[in-house]
Amino acid sequence: MSKYFIFIVVTVILNATSQLLMKTGIGQVGQAELSAGKAAGLLVRAATNPFIILGLTTMTLSMGTHLMSLSRFEVSFAFPFLSVAYVIVALYGGLILGEDVNPTRILGICTIMLGTVILARS
Repeated sequence: MSKYFIFIVVTVILNATSQLLMKTGIGQVGQAELSAGKAAGLLVRAATNPFIILGLTTMTLSMGTHLMSLSRFEVSFAFPFLSVAYVIVALYGGLILGEDVNPTRILGICTIMLGTVILARS
């Protein structure tokens, strides 16, 4: 395995972290509505929420490390590893946020992970 694989690992961790930060922030801000006035208010609150700001910053850093990955690996190899973030997010969602991680979701995540393992061995 290349020493540059760390770029992929960091990208996955930052990507998952950004999703969890933004979920925490939007949980504080509120749910989206279809009316223009309520949506505008939600966007203003979201734009000033520290968790959302940190999540967007982390996502930007993730894109930077992904670019580093792409400079060293083929996109068909590097990009699928982002699916590992699904596992991190699902575990956090189920264990910390109390979300419904049912058997169908678990099967889907396991299928994605199997594909990632096969890819990693290529």
